[in-house]
Amino acid sequence: MFKHVKVNLPSALMLLLVAVFAVTLTSCSSKENSQKTANLVYVNWAEGVAYTNLAKVILEDKMDYKVTITAADVGPAYTAVAQGTKDAFMETWLPVLHKDYVDRFKDKIVDLGHVFDGTQSGLVVPDYVTIDQISELNDNKDKFDGQIVGIDAGAGIMKTSDKLIGEYSLNYKLISSSGPAMTAALKQAISNNKWIVVTGWRPHWMFARWNLKFLKQDPDKMMWKKGSIHIMGRKDLETAKPELAQFLKNYHFTNDQLADLMLKVEESDQDIEVVARKWMNEHPKDIDTWIPKN
Repeated sequence: MFKHVKVNLPSALMLLLVAVFAVTLTSCSSKENSQKTANLVYVNWAEGVAYTNLAKVILEDKMDYKVTITAADVGPAYTAVAQGTKDAFMETWLPVLHKDYVDRFKDKIVDLGHVFDGTQSGLVVPDYVTIDQISELNDNKDKFDGQIVGIDAGAGIMKTSDKLIGEYSLNYKLISSSGPAMTAALKQAISNNKWIVVTGWRPHWMFARWNLKFLKQDPDKMMWKKGSIHIMGRKDLETAKPELAQFLKNYHFTNDQLADLMLKVEESDQDIEVVARKWMNEHPKDIDTWIPKN
């Protein structure tokens, strides 16, 4: 009355396992395809290091992105974005420093706006120094030991400072060192209330730590001008990743915000990401203004 059906258990089990594996693979593939990603490139400068790491933790913790950040020299950074292998370059200095790169790649990148407005370079002194003009330096040479403490010899600010010495006929020696060596010399001078003049720029954490001022330039000898730091995206970023593009467009710091973030990074022995995440959690209102609203 009933037919006896012989079931090959190993074969049936194998079919079941294949089916389960296929479903799992499809699920994983679907999840992988739906994963939002951001590939950001930056230069290893203090401000870019700080706010790029902050962008990473915001995108990961608040917006569910998988983020890769890569440090690179300026030329390769622009090339990577222009070729589409990176989504955005986080530190374009305009109108002067990176103008040549922007002109070269203008058809392959898109300007997402400035992350910081008010960049400034020049000669910096503690605010207790009683002169305000570059043209006053020669009359106070002895107080400054006849030297301007600089950074790396090949840096743009050093090249401009060297030209400035000739333009103003300054009887000073420009001392090459490094960023950390310059700030160490500044720290030592301030602790002893001594006069010192250094090559400086904003944004930089030293403006959050000490009271400093830029020496003013003569109107007919303007060597430095104020500018902005922009974020440059790959050409199709706004259509390929509109949410990421909008976040980067919204991403903007005041001088106080960025100085505070940079100082926190500089003074901490913890990993930069840890410091950035703490800063993020301490500034929820600021973070909220950067995250795109659906």
